[in-house]
Amino acid sequence: METVKEFKGLTGNLMAFKEEVADAKKITFAGAPGVCTPFAELFAYSVRDKESVYITLTDVDSARKMELTPQGMQLTDPADPKADVVALLGGLSMPKSNVKIEEVQEMVGSILNENGKLIGLCYMDMFKDAGWDEQLKFDCIIDGTLIGVVKK
Repeated sequence: METVKEFKGLTGNLMAFKEEVADAKKITFAGAPGVCTPFAELFAYSVRDKESVYITLTDVDSARKMELTPQGMQLTDPADPKADVVALLGGLSMPKSNVKIEEVQEMVGSILNENGKLIGLCYMDMFKDAGWDEQLKFDCIIDGTLIGVVKK
């Protein structure tokens, strides 16, 4: 894959995602519990006019609606995970998640609508480091780089 756009900061990250899913009606996020869930909620908030669903790891039976509440996006009732866009979060590719690429391929194949879009959402080249960028047919990977400081 080649770089087609650069962005800075969290707002740029969210805007890049929003542009990539502009034509979608429904997005299903899949990620590791705890680590990826808040990121999925944040990305879903940026496109709160669209239907969003969250799957824990690759367990399609765990699919839950993501709904806007006064506290932000929250996981609620069971949901149908079939969607126009499947957004995989980088935590899936981390060794501690124990997710096999074949499981991801099977999940994506079972929930991505025909002519749908597979997007990777990660930081610090997680999909590339895991080799997933070569093993999955991503339409797009939105990869952020975090640089931070602590000041006192």
